[in-house]
Amino acid sequence: MEQINDYINTHKDRFISELIELLKIPSISADPAFSQDVLETARAVEKSLKAAGCDKTEICETKGYPVVYAEKIIDPSLPTVLVYGHYDVQPPDPIELWTSPPFEPVIKKTDLHPEGAIFARGACDDKGQMYMHVKAVEFMIKNDALPCNVKLMIEGEEEVGSDSLADFLTEHKEKLSNDIILISDTGMIANDVPSITTGLRGLSYVEVEVTGPNRDLHSGIYGGAVPNPINVLNKMIASLHDENNHITIPGFYDRVEEVSAAERAEMAKAPFNLDEYKKALDIDDVQGEKGFTTSERYSIRPTLDVNGIWGGYTGEGAKTVIASKAYAKISMRLVPDQDPDEITELFTTHFESIAPKGVKVKVTPHHGGLPYVTNMDSLGYQAAAKAYETTFDKTPVPERTGGSIPIVALFEQVLESKTILMGFGLDSDAIHSPNEHFGVWNYLKGIETIPYFYKYYTELST
Repeated sequence: MEQINDYINTHKDRFISELIELLKIPSISADPAFSQDVLETARAVEKSLKAAGCDKTEICETKGYPVVYAEKIIDPSLPTVLVYGHYDVQPPDPIELWTSPPFEPVIKKTDLHPEGAIFARGACDDKGQMYMHVKAVEFMIKNDALPCNVKLMIEGEEEVGSDSLADFLTEHKEKLSNDIILISDTGMIANDVPSITTGLRGLSYVEVEVTGPNRDLHSGIYGGAVPNPINVLNKMIASLHDENNHITIPGFYDRVEEVSAAERAEMAKAPFNLDEYKKALDIDDVQGEKGFTTSERYSIRPTLDVNGIWGGYTGEGAKTVIASKAYAKISMRLVPDQDPDEITELFTTHFESIAPKGVKVKVTPHHGGLPYVTNMDSLGYQAAAKAYETTFDKTPVPERTGGSIPIVALFEQVLESKTILMGFGLDSDAIHSPNEHFGVWNYLKGIETIPYFYKYYTELST
C-alpha cells in the first residue's frame, strides 16, 4: 500500500476529471424525464469499473433502473468485500438557489475546503464517494495490491427508495455473497476529526391529502362557512408535536431504544460547537425534543418533519380561493427498535382520527427503511478504524448519524452481512440541497484510505 500516495499524485488530475464527467450527467431517478440520463450513467459506471481492471462487469436489469455489478476474485479462500454505492441523484430544485448550474461541475474554494470543492448535484451523495471506491480498486488491481476479493454493486434507485433492490438481492444472493459490506454514503465530523458511522436512523415517508368541498371556492362567498383544507391541514400537522417537541402519535415511542447514560456520555465527547452550528445555518437558535442535546436530537431520537406542503393558488398575483384539496409530504426518522411499517400504520390511524368533520383524509405510504447499528467490536469496524488511523494519524470517533440508508438493514436480512460505513463528506457539503459539493481533499483522501481497509480486514480475517 506504500505506493498509494504516489499513484494518487500521478493520477489525481485524471481522477478529478473523470468524476466531473460523471457529475455532468443528470441521473435524477425521481423524474422520468431523465430516465435516459440515468441509464447513461449506469453505462458510464460500468465502463469505469472495466477500466479499473475488474474481471467481470455487467449492467443487471431490474424492474426499475439497473444495478451495475463488477468483481475481481483473486482467491475464493480469501475474504470478499462487497462495495455498495448509488449512481442516481436527487433533483436539483430549487435551481435558482444554485450559484452555478447543478450539472455543470466547477471547483471552488470554501472556508472548509481551501484546496477546492467540486460543486454539482451528486458530488458528495453519492457519485463522488462511490467513485472513490472505483479508483481505490483501480489502484489495488493495477499495483498488484488487492489483498482479497472485491465485488461492487452500484444501484440507480437509492434516492427513490431502492424499490428494485430487495428482489435483486434475493435473485442474486449467491453472486453477492460476501464477508463484509463497505459503503461510503455518509460523512465524517471534520477533516481533522475522522469518524465512523455506527448507527443510521430508519425512515417512514408518507404523503397526506385533505379534501374539503368538491371544487375550489370563492373565499369571499364561502369563506368562514366551509372547512378550508389548507387551514385544517396546518392545524393537524401542528398537533403532531406538543410544547416539548414530543411527537403526539399514540404508541410512537413504544419501541424506541433508550440509549444509556454511559453511551450518551461517550457520544458527547465528539467535537460539537453549538454556536458554529447555528452560524453555519444562519439561525438564532435550535429546536428539538426537550431533554436532549442537539447532537442527540439528530442521531439517537426519532423525528417527524414536513418535507413539503401545498394547495390552492401559488402563482403570481392574487386569486382569492378556498382550495378543494391540500397536501403534505411527511418523513419520520426512526431509531432502534422502531419498525417503519408499524410507524406508518400508527401515523395513518392517528392522522385520520384527528381530522375534523367536513373533510376527508387520505394517507399514502411511500418508501421506508429500518434503522441500523453496527458493533464496534467487529472485525470490520476494527479494520476501518486502523485504516483511518493510518492515513489521518488519528483514531476515528464512532458516531451515530441522523440519515437513513434503508438498504443497510436489508443487506443484513437477505445477504446476512454486516456493513461498515466509511464516509468522507462533511455535514456542510449540502447534500440534497442547492450548491452540493465535495472537497477535492476529501475525495482523494478517501481513495488513499479505502485500500487500507482491505489490507487490515484481510489481515484480521485470516
